[in-house]
Amino acid sequence: MTTPDTQPAASPGPNDRPGLPAGTGGKLRLGGMALRNGLLVHGPTHWAAAVRGADGGIEVASGRKPRLRAADPIPGVRGVVRLAEAFVVIPLVKRALPAARLPFQDPGVLAVAAGASLGGTLLRRRLRGVGGEAAAAVVGFMPALFALRGGELAAYHGVEHKAIGAYEADDEDATDATKEHERCGSHLVAPMLAANLAGTLLLRRAVERPGPLAGGAVALASSAVAVEVFAWSERHSETRAARVLKRPGFEIQRLVGTREPDERQLEVGRAALAEILRVEGDSDIR
Repeated sequence: MTTPDTQPAASPGPNDRPGLPAGTGGKLRLGGMALRNGLLVHGPTHWAAAVRGADGGIEVASGRKPRLRAADPIPGVRGVVRLAEAFVVIPLVKRALPAARLPFQDPGVLAVAAGASLGGTLLRRRLRGVGGEAAAAVVGFMPALFALRGGELAAYHGVEHKAIGAYEADDEDATDATKEHERCGSHLVAPMLAANLAGTLLLRRAVERPGPLAGGAVALASSAVAVEVFAWSERHSETRAARVLKRPGFEIQRLVGTREPDERQLEVGRAALAEILRVEGDSDIR
């Protein structure tokens, strides 16, 4: 998943287009999510998806997406709201494009998710303190890793990065673009794990038996911290600290998160990109 815009507003530069985020040089700020048979792309105001149907043809759909602009100037809130907006789009995609198969739309993945939830609970009970929380957090990522190992999901994750990366680089052909991307959601994993671990330990020191509501608050706060760290890393991408923070995410993408797609999969990515550029009114359609 390539994250949508989580940056605070900035002053427009000389090459920026009206209505687009500052510093983009006139390019749309695109995010995305790999599907099991295609690609979902987010633009500033619309979403677009393309999938390979059962008959081998490409099906395309698009629509407007919800946007809560009131959260934009609020650190810690804006990033979580942007991520929430991205997930709210998913049922809209399924309604407009029933052939779309979601990343977790698989019985095996659901079974692993249930097992991971149970395993995390048992680990917290058996291993008290930092060890138990860390082990449970790692187990929590098992469903995502399992989903990426089977089928075409990892390849379409590569399509997502290649299509968006080629567009941002003004490259006519996404084939030679890298399958890793600097705005991939994998860069949230390390800061989210660290923030969640620290928050959970602090909570357990303050409350002897924290309830689900308190745990949910820690998880939400951890997401907010992770997104702000992610945004800082992007604004300071040339610094050593930013490179260190992003290294785990790049390794996740390289080793397990993405796979080189074939031409048929890239064709689906081009269709999704062309549709988002069309509905967003961008003339730079390739």
